[in-house]
Amino acid sequence: MATHFVGGEPDEVGEFTGRHVLAEFSQVRPELLDDATFLSETLECALSKAGATVREVTSTRFEPQGVTVVALLSESHASIHTYPERGSAFVDVFTCGRRADPELAVQLVRDQLGANVARTRTIHRGRESG
Repeated sequence: MATHFVGGEPDEVGEFTGRHVLAEFSQVRPELLDDATFLSETLECALSKAGATVREVTSTRFEPQGVTVVALLSESHASIHTYPERGSAFVDVFTCGRRADPELAVQLVRDQLGANVARTRTIHRGRESG
């Protein structure tokens, strides 16, 4: 069986599995949701603490408000899309394999944003080996 490297550690190609966490946060302070630097740093830090290998983070600020942040991971990707006028954000974190913990990453982002309301859903993708 062929191997490839995810996050610097060998992983079996046959292990075609991942978790995709979809979150909606609300009752967040609008100024946090309009700060591209804060959001980029928050996402990168949360992903790193959750065991993901961050390759690149990019962001776009929209006029008159709103930010999108996207992180490219060795394990897949993550994003934040904000709506400051509503005090809300969508957060997605998808990681392949078992090394990174996308649920933890989303929880850490929620904590940094101080979201009073959060709805999350985890989708298991691929299949378990064995």
